[in-house]
Order: sequence, then structure tokens, then C-alpha cells
Amino acid sequence: MESELYKKIYQIVMKVYTKTTLKRIKYTDTDIALTYLWAVLHDRPTSWACNKKNWPIYFRRKPLPDASTICRRLKTKGVQQLLRDVEKHTRGINDRSLCRWIDGKALRISNVSTDSDAGYGYATGGKGMGYRLHAIADIRQGFVAWKVLPMQCNESKIAASLISAVEDGGYLIGDNAYEKNHLYELAGQKSIKLFAPKRQAASLGHKRHSPHRLEALPRLESSFVKGLIKGRVGIERMFGQLTNFSCGLKPLPNWVRTLRRVEMWVRAKIIFFHVWRTENI
Repeated sequence: MESELYKKIYQIVMKVYTKTTLKRIKYTDTDIALTYLWAVLHDRPTSWACNKKNWPIYFRRKPLPDASTICRRLKTKGVQQLLRDVEKHTRGINDRSLCRWIDGKALRISNVSTDSDAGYGYATGGKGMGYRLHAIADIRQGFVAWKVLPMQCNESKIAASLISAVEDGGYLIGDNAYEKNHLYELAGQKSIKLFAPKRQAASLGHKRHSPHRLEALPRLESSFVKGLIKGRVGIERMFGQLTNFSCGLKPLPNWVRTLRRVEMWVRAKIIFFHVWRTENI
């Protein structure tokens, strides 16, 4: 399955790549990106992918960059933009859905890790160290907007940047952590109907509230909105699929540390996930 999936990724990378006129380079951005994606596909470090013995025979004809070249070139704007363009292409394969979900998933690492970028915060089963994947998910397109940040970062604060990144219109469903005035206001400005269960049964008090929030609160009792909120389990299912399919986002390997590497690793896994889903939805 991995080889077939990689062939599809290879075709997408070559399709979205815009040839440059860079001089005196032996390996193009596609060579670097494809070598890195091969390593991520098999949950191996980039040095493993630089050895031809770890590639199928039909991929061994082309010379491979060495580990130091991969490490250096992965930091360049060209390679990073290519990976972003590939991800954008994979989520644009299908049309968007009317209803989307927003949530976060903890990416835990060892509590004694020396990773200076990792944070300590709440995760499933208690507190832990690591990062958190904040995402807006679409049942058809996959993860349409996401960010990886240290574990302790507040979900509702990150949600504002995610909402700003998605298209206007439709419904957005979150849990009670997203029942915030500024999120209702931002979503309303983009013609997005945000619905999140109330955090408590107490009155709203006397402070000013977003008119979009005040409009949404009575509708929480309607059968239609209750159905949308009940369907929010879909993002939990998608997180489960992301982590459980054969080459999915397993616990972060020991060599994937610091925010830059974690974000790049997650992006590669999401690329594979989007392509895998097109064959299974």
C-alpha cells in the first residue's frame, strides 16, 4: 500500500512544482521533498531515505541527496512552499462540505524530553508534555486549516487564526471551549454560523456579547443544531483515522523534536492522509 500511495504523491508533487532557474544545484526542490516524504511514509529518519537499499528497484535509478543536504534544504523557502502547495492540492481534490468541525489533538512526548519548544498542558488522561494539533476538519476535504503549537497554548485563542484561514459561509461546530464572544464575532464576519454548547447554565451577565453569539444561543435547543453538535464526533473519528491508518500520525518519533520539525512531520502525514482518504470515502 505504501508504494502505491507514494506513486500518487509523486505525481502530485510533480504536478504542483513550478520549475525554478536556480543555478549550481544538484537536486531540485522536488528531489528533497520526495526523499523526505519517503522517510515520513515509513516513519524513518531522513538519513534512512538517503540509502538506495531502502527504495524499490524502480526508484533507485536517480541519485539521492545525502543526509546533510536534506537537512539543509528542508529549511529553505522553496521546499517548504512546495510541501504547503502539495497539501493544498490534496485537500482541494474534493468539494467542501457545508458543515465543518473544530478541535485539537494532543501530540505527547516524554515528560523528561529536553525539547525546548514543547510545552506542558492538559491532554487525554491528564497533563503531559508535547504539542497540540489545532484543526478545522471537513468530512470531504480533510484538515482544511491547522496549526501545531506547544501543548499549553489555549485552543480558543488559536481558533481565531484558523477561522480566518477558511472560506466564508457554512457551519462550524466546536465543543464548549470555543463558546467565546470573539470567535462568534469573527465567524459572523465571515458569514460562518458557529455553534458551541454553553459552558455553564448561568446567565450571561451584564457585559456586552457578540450579536452572533446571542443569535446562536436560542438555536442550540433546536433539533437541527443539536444534530450538528452531535455530529461533531466526526472530527474525533478523523483524528482517529489520521493516527491509525498504516502510515498515519503515530506518536512522534525521537528524531522529530522542536516545533519546526514537528510541524513539517505533521504536514507530511496530513498529505498522505488526504490522498489515502480519497480512495476510502
